Amino acid sequence: MIPVERHQQILALVGERGVVSIAELTERLGVSHMTIRRDVQKLEEQGAVLSVSGGVRSADRLAAEPSHLAKTNMYSGEKMAIGQYAARHIPRNSCIYLDAGTTTLALARELLERDDLLVVTNDFVIARLLMESSGCKLIHTGGTVCRENRSSVGEAAARSLRQLAIDIAFISASCWGPRGLFTPDEDKVPVKLAASDVSSKRVLLSDSSKYNKIATHLALPLERFDTLITDAGLSKAGREALSAGSWELVLAG
Repeated sequence: MIPVERHQQILALVGERGVVSIAELTERLGVSHMTIRRDVQKLEEQGAVLSVSGGVRSADRLAAEPSHLAKTNMYSGEKMAIGQYAARHIPRNSCIYLDAGTTTLALARELLERDDLLVVTNDFVIARLLMESSGCKLIHTGGTVCRENRSSVGEAAARSLRQLAIDIAFISASCWGPRGLFTPDEDKVPVKLAASDVSSKRVLLSDSSKYNKIATHLALPLERFDTLITDAGLSKAGREALSAGSWELVLAG
């Protein structure tokens, strides 16, 4: 059986069952465990499936970024716990980047009493909050305005970031997994990449509901991060998959 035929059968089984074990695939297709692993890796690279502990499942694909308004009240407790943990670990007199998003907004709310920070952001809601209610120094990246997410995106925002030296970048994600951060919005990619490139430390802030989901564009591989901060709702399979990485995994809350 050639690889294309195996891929079709794997997709058919996963589509029918949702989750299929590697052991069952090796038995059904009559090939080695390593061959199935390579097949699954290829299909995962295409965004067709997602690896789970001991098996493979159909991919949860995000077709479009939810609006800022839609995300505001989703998983608010988890986002608060993530924000509180992150805030406690920001050294005094740091220059930090807050990526656009409601989880980074939760972190911004924890910084209102700080007057020692320089905060860089591409998020208009975060900028307004800190401008009106904190003593932080503030830089907004500018760039093309994304109305739905109330942020700046694109190459102009990325160029602004590349002129800076940032201590810690707190980067958000609408979907992520062992391969990295994904987004359906191509204009977000250069901003996240620039923030990663100019920062001494990179921290992912994302609640566990977004884990093991994908979108069209890979924004950053997970290996670029020093710390992943999510919540205690992360699945056992997720904890196992992420525990072997070079990053620190934090489950807040």
